[in-house]
Amino acid sequence: MGMESSAESPQPVRVVMQAVGGWIGRLGKIWVEGQVAEMNRRGGTVFMTLRDPVANVSARVVCPARVLEAVAPVPEAGARVVVHAKPDFYVARGTFSLLALEVRHVGLGELLARLEQLRATLAAEGLFSEARKRPLPFLPGTVGLICGRQSAAERDVLENGRRRWPAVRFEVREVAVQGDRAVGEVMNALKELDAHPDVDVIIIARGGGSLEDLLPFSDEALVRAVSATRTPVVSAIGHEQDSPLLDLVADVRASTPTDAAKKTVPDVGEQLQLIRQLRDRGRRVLRGGIDRERAWLAGMRSRPVLASPLREIDRLTEQVTGLRDRARRCMGAALDRAGDNLTHTRARLHALSPATTLARGYAIVQRADGAVVRSAGDVAEGDPLRVRFTEDSIRVTVDAVGLPGAPAGGPPDGGPASAGADSDRAASDDRATSDRPTPDGPAAGGPAPEAS
Repeated sequence: MGMESSAESPQPVRVVMQAVGGWIGRLGKIWVEGQVAEMNRRGGTVFMTLRDPVANVSARVVCPARVLEAVAPVPEAGARVVVHAKPDFYVARGTFSLLALEVRHVGLGELLARLEQLRATLAAEGLFSEARKRPLPFLPGTVGLICGRQSAAERDVLENGRRRWPAVRFEVREVAVQGDRAVGEVMNALKELDAHPDVDVIIIARGGGSLEDLLPFSDEALVRAVSATRTPVVSAIGHEQDSPLLDLVADVRASTPTDAAKKTVPDVGEQLQLIRQLRDRGRRVLRGGIDRERAWLAGMRSRPVLASPLREIDRLTEQVTGLRDRARRCMGAALDRAGDNLTHTRARLHALSPATTLARGYAIVQRADGAVVRSAGDVAEGDPLRVRFTEDSIRVTVDAVGLPGAPAGGPPDGGPASAGADSDRAASDDRATSDRPTPDGPAAGGPAPEAS
């Protein structure tokens, strides 16, 4: 039932405030879910701002410090909580607040467990593999940018990109970056930019936020859409410590939107400096190579063979002449040594020759079969023998054989001396010479016996 009032009889402010306080008081204790946007501690009281994660609506929460400290871990700014509170209206100032009686976390553990399970599933499918990541173009003509509406991330990317390369163009698609509409809008913008013929690279950028704010960028449908694009994608979600699944599937991860602009667009100043350095290096290399070739050419021209070719010919002629004379001397010395060796060998052969022994008066006695007679006992009376001298020989017949110990005189019958007696004397005079080799056999000692 409304309060009765009119312009002629208005209600005092205190009455209106008291009525509002009464209506609010009749709400009783309620459970409220939201995200902690701000937190300030003053003595034993903590003042928080609880924000709706979908709509731009917030409420002030007054929480005793003991109630907040009873939660493990203690909620911080960005945490998503459920508060059991009593609505309160401060009449004196006309402000509304919630008096917190109990604070609980909103299933954060379950949320992280689901994200970890999804991460493992996508990794097993190979969506996070380094082999499938594509390199960024060196100088993109047009950069696609997906970001929040009039966000700081958009400003950072555009300003840094145009400062680094003024000629670069951007295709910007402003979408919702949190809430239940974020995934659909980001996927539509991604599909549109991927089909754009001029877009060479796509940047998905968003500023920092809580885990709940960044949940759309860990959505499975968005992750699979990014992996299916033909255009390289750069992820610039949150800050360095934030790691949504989009960072793992993107071709390049940037820590901030500013870092994304630096990784995507080259710095014209740095490139000009690099070109100058390479140009100077090329000049030094060419100049050094030319100087080395000039020095080599000067060295070749200064060589004696080119400065005076006839002098080199004379030097080689002297070298050939010296080698020829040396060869003649070596050959002459070798022939002289060979002649001396031949003379010595002939002298030794002549000294050891059986013919020399025969020339001294010795003879060789042989049987009819050519066997050498070495002793008187080797022959019998009537045996034909051949007595060889130095240059000729004679044929004899054995009349008698003189044995060791026989008288030194003539034969018993007073006849002439027999060949056998002479053979005994010859063997006793020079037995050593009888063993020397001859052309027909070994030498037999003694002078030639008398013929019969």
